[in-house]
Amino acid sequence: MRVMKWSMIALAVAAGTSQLAVASSQDESKGFIEDSKLSVKTRMLYFSRDFRNAPAGDQSRVEETGLGFVGTYESGFTQGTIGVGVDAIGMLGLKLDSGKGRAGTGLFPTGSDERSQDDYSKGGGAVKFRISDTVLKVGDQFTALPVFATDDSRLLPELAQGALFTSNDIKGLTLHAGRFTSLTAQAETNRDSFGLKKADVFGGTYAITDSLSSSVYYSRVEDHFRKWYGNVNWALPISDKQGLVFDFNIYDTKSIGDNLTGAYVTKADGTNELDNTVFSISGAYNIGAHTFTLAYQKVTGDGDYAYGIDGGGTVFLANSIARSDFNAEDEKSWQARYDLNFAEYGIPGLTFMTRYVRGSGATTRTTDDGKEWERDIDIKYVLQEGPAKDLSFRVRQATYRSSDGVYYGSNSIDELRLIVEYPLSIL
Repeated sequence: MRVMKWSMIALAVAAGTSQLAVASSQDESKGFIEDSKLSVKTRMLYFSRDFRNAPAGDQSRVEETGLGFVGTYESGFTQGTIGVGVDAIGMLGLKLDSGKGRAGTGLFPTGSDERSQDDYSKGGGAVKFRISDTVLKVGDQFTALPVFATDDSRLLPELAQGALFTSNDIKGLTLHAGRFTSLTAQAETNRDSFGLKKADVFGGTYAITDSLSSSVYYSRVEDHFRKWYGNVNWALPISDKQGLVFDFNIYDTKSIGDNLTGAYVTKADGTNELDNTVFSISGAYNIGAHTFTLAYQKVTGDGDYAYGIDGGGTVFLANSIARSDFNAEDEKSWQARYDLNFAEYGIPGLTFMTRYVRGSGATTRTTDDGKEWERDIDIKYVLQEGPAKDLSFRVRQATYRSSDGVYYGSNSIDELRLIVEYPLSIL
């Protein structure tokens, strides 16, 4: 769940006070080559989705397997007041199994014959500059901002093109400001897959204390919408093996310009303006190997919570899970989740998660009380040592049901993903 990952990262890097750093990263630069990093991540993904109640004549199942490679090179920075460096990204996707009647998983580009391509590749580079602890990167890059986040849920991730400032000159405070002009989809090679004209973003995360952090971000996507995002995360230790984590997220979205996003979510009454607020709040209790989480999410105003043109990962909400985001107009949803870490039982690297989310009150083209529910199961094992250290095996299963086709008109979906990943650090 992206929102929890984001919040815990913010806490992990927080210094807890607001004072100027004594020594900067640029002061400690070893050089362009000396600080270089080169890595390759390999991912094999089996993906199947069964549309159990598909109308006669519609595709009832998609099923494909692929092998992906993501190579990244990050140079160090040259020494001096202003450090200069470069980053490069290269990606390759290979089709291992598919068929005309089973294509459409989103793993590969699809041709006019409705078959998936045998292979595809994409990549790019960026130049970067650093003064003290502030970095400007211009070019191709992955992003993880709550108002502009590239998605990595298929074989190869999305890739954004633009410029982004990241400043950590004040301890406990991370600031971002940037402009992005195009976005390459996961299963596409076209650098402008979504028709993005321009997205301006800025904001930051501040560590109020070692256990309390907050974030505020703003984005403006030309001819689509503007967004405000806020987050508060509070980690409360109870003892060495017990603790609570509370997380609150909120988005406020409003159509601007030509309202190109709203054109795709027209309601039965003919309106398509986006002017809504969605929030989620969650509480997690950890005791030893066990974590129990409860969450609530609600959408108010006009239209669904909209994202995608600003990155497929731009949904930092508690109930955005494997299949549904539970983000339809007027929808409210509850989640119950359980996590188990087997390290406490002598099996480090093995984790288990299951969750259940139920939504109701959704306004769609056909109803003003749409209902949906989803159950997810996730099992992952990461090798802890040996020549294949960090090799991981993961099973993700999702069951989705809706009485009203809330999720893109689909009432019943059974989904299975088998994922094998191996990250290799070369430099």
